[in-house]
Amino acid sequence: MDFDRYHLLLIALVFNLGTGLAVGSALAGDTEHSQQGKIEYSTEPFGNSTWEEIDKSVQVYDSPFDVALFSAPNGEDKERLWSQTKSVAWYGVGVAGFIALLPEDVSNWDKSDDRLLEKWWDNVTEGPVWDRDIWYINYLGHPYFGGVYYQVARKSGYRQWDSFVYSFLMSTFYWEYGLEAFAEVPSIQDIVVTPVLGWVYGEWAFNKEREIILSGGKVWGSSVLGDTALFFLDPVDSIGRGVNNLFGRDVIKAGTGYVGLKDVRMPNGEVDTQFQLNLSYAIGEGETSPAVKRRQSYAMSSSDPIDYGVVGISVGMRYMMLDDAFLLEDQWAPTMSLGVYFTPQLSSRLNYTRADFDRTGSSEDATYENYSFDVQYYFMSDEALRPYLNVGIGETVLEQQRSSKFFQINGGLGLHYQFHANWAVLVDWYHYYSSSASTNDDQISTQLVYRFGRGEL
Repeated sequence: MDFDRYHLLLIALVFNLGTGLAVGSALAGDTEHSQQGKIEYSTEPFGNSTWEEIDKSVQVYDSPFDVALFSAPNGEDKERLWSQTKSVAWYGVGVAGFIALLPEDVSNWDKSDDRLLEKWWDNVTEGPVWDRDIWYINYLGHPYFGGVYYQVARKSGYRQWDSFVYSFLMSTFYWEYGLEAFAEVPSIQDIVVTPVLGWVYGEWAFNKEREIILSGGKVWGSSVLGDTALFFLDPVDSIGRGVNNLFGRDVIKAGTGYVGLKDVRMPNGEVDTQFQLNLSYAIGEGETSPAVKRRQSYAMSSSDPIDYGVVGISVGMRYMMLDDAFLLEDQWAPTMSLGVYFTPQLSSRLNYTRADFDRTGSSEDATYENYSFDVQYYFMSDEALRPYLNVGIGETVLEQQRSSKFFQINGGLGLHYQFHANWAVLVDWYHYYSSSASTNDDQISTQLVYRFGRGEL
C-alpha cells in the first residue's frame, strides 16, 4: 500500500472513531434530555472542572503569578492533573523505548555508536539550538502540542497562568530535554513557541469546545460539523467524554495525546511527511464522580488579570549596520518576535531576524540570521508612549552553519506606543557585541505589536 495513502486511511479511521463516539454519546444521553429519538445535548456537566466554576476569594488575584500546580489551594483537581501527568510520562517512556528498539532506518533516530544515555547527554549539553524544521511544524504543530498540555491543567480546574506553567514544564523538561533529547538537540523555538502559542491555542480551543456543546453541539446548524469540530479541538477528551456518556459513568479518568505532522528524511535521501497520532487513557472502575454530576456554569472570562492577552507577536523591519568583519553590506531585513507582556512595566521577547545580504565588494550574497532572548523594562507605564530599556543574549549565524555561529549580548533603548488594547507600535535601537568574534553591530527597527485576547487591560 502506498505510504501516503496509508496515512490518509489512518486519519480517516481516527476521525470516524471520534465522531462516532460523539454521536453515540448524544444518542445515549439521559432520557430526560432526549425525547422520541431526538438528539439533544444535555445542559448538565459534560466535562471537567474549570477555574471559573471554583468558589474562591478575590484575594487569590493579589499575587497573580503565584503557581498553584503543586498545592491546589483553591479547589483545583490536583488528583486529575497528577493522573494525566503519569499517563503522559509512562506512555511516552514506553513509546521511546519501543522506538529505540527499532532499526535506525525505521525510527530515524540517530543512534550512532553511542549508548542511549550518552547520546541524550550529548544532545542536552549541545543545545539549545535554532532548529531548521519546516515552518508549519514549528509554528503550527508545536503550538498544538502545547495546547494539549495546556488543556490538561485547564480542564483540571487551574487558571490560565498555572496551565501555561504546566505546558512549559511538560514541553521543556518532559519533551525537549527529556524524551526528544534522545533523538535530537533541544530547540530554542520549541522551548518558547510550544507553551506560549500553546497558551493562545489551548485557551481558544478550551472555550470554543464549551461554546459548541452549550449551543447544542452544532456548528452552522449541523451536528456532524459540531461533532467533527469537538473531536479536533480536543480529540483525547472528546473520545473519553463519549465513552463516559455511553456508560453514564466516569470510566475514563483522564486522557491525553497529540496529533502531529513531521517531515522525516528517509535512508534514500527523500523526505517523507508522516502523520503521528498518540493517545493515552487512564481507566478506572466507573464510579460516578463530580466530573459527571457537576452542574456546568460556563464563563469565558474572569477577573483574573493574567490571561492569554499577555501574549503578543510583532512584525516589522530592521536596518542592520553590521561589523566590517562580516563583510556584508548594510541593509533592511524583516524581523519578528513572540513575547509575554507580564505587566505594563516588564516584558520578554524572542526576536528573530533573517535576510540574504550582499557581500562587500562581491556579487554573491550570504544568509544572515540573528536570534535573541530579550527583556524590556518600561518607564511611564501608565502612559500610551513608554520609553524602555532592553537587554538580552543571543546568537548570529551565517549560512546556517554552526561553525559560523557567534554568541552575542545586546542592550538598547526603545519607544513603545500603545494606541489600542490589542495594538502597539515600537521603534528601537540595539547594540550587539560578540566577545568571541570581537564584533559590534547596531540595529534600528520599527515593529507592529499585536496582543491576543483582550490585550492590555
